[in-house]
Amino acid sequence: MLLNYLYPEMERKWVAKHEGAFYRNYNYDLLDVDAGAATVTLTRDGFLRLLPQGLLTTDEELKGDDDGSKFRELEQRRRILQDAFLPFDSFAFIKKLSIERKASELLDNKLAYLLKEYFGFDIEAEQNPLVRQAAVLLPYVSMWRGDFAFIRNLLAALMHCDVEMTIGRYSHVDTTVCWLPKVRYELMMPGLTPEGYREQREVLQPLADFMREWFIPFDVYCEILIKDHTQAAKEQVLDYNVELTE
Repeated sequence: MLLNYLYPEMERKWVAKHEGAFYRNYNYDLLDVDAGAATVTLTRDGFLRLLPQGLLTTDEELKGDDDGSKFRELEQRRRILQDAFLPFDSFAFIKKLSIERKASELLDNKLAYLLKEYFGFDIEAEQNPLVRQAAVLLPYVSMWRGDFAFIRNLLAALMHCDVEMTIGRYSHVDTTVCWLPKVRYELMMPGLTPEGYREQREVLQPLADFMREWFIPFDVYCEILIKDHTQAAKEQVLDYNVELTE
């Protein structure tokens, strides 16, 4: 997966050296990568490991005197056989890379298909990058709808700012006899100019509409605002850093 992501143009050029699964006890799957030479070293078993026991050596071969020279001879024989099987190991590795790439493409298409057929949301046609990021969570929306703390954290992660949350009651008249639950999210973006405030509002508005539609229960009044509560604000922007007092 990593090689497909970093070097997509080299998918069919790699030469794979398999050092054996024993090395995976204390190493990662990928031991070494040399993009210039197009070689990778893996903690995997190659075709050499499929040879029948006794073909490379016998149980009696290392017994007796001068076992050091016998071991060096055995290692040389192993390296020669490993080089002989290198084209087969590389071919198998390239095939696995191709399968991994196709599997990733299928999973991506699966998500787009699921969102379009089951949620009526075409993620490929969506232009707003923030909405596209939030849309990948739609398969789990039944778990997180109405989780106000999760929505606050999601807004903070997408907008890269602190978010303050207030939960209360809402009524469009002066009485609280009939009211709705209310949640208010204030995105802390201090120091914005009037032009900067308008730009951030335009970026936020599609995401706010998406969050209200999918993650906020229908009977909850939700406000998602950009605020600056710092006392040193130089420019006063209505509904941003203006506080009205009696």
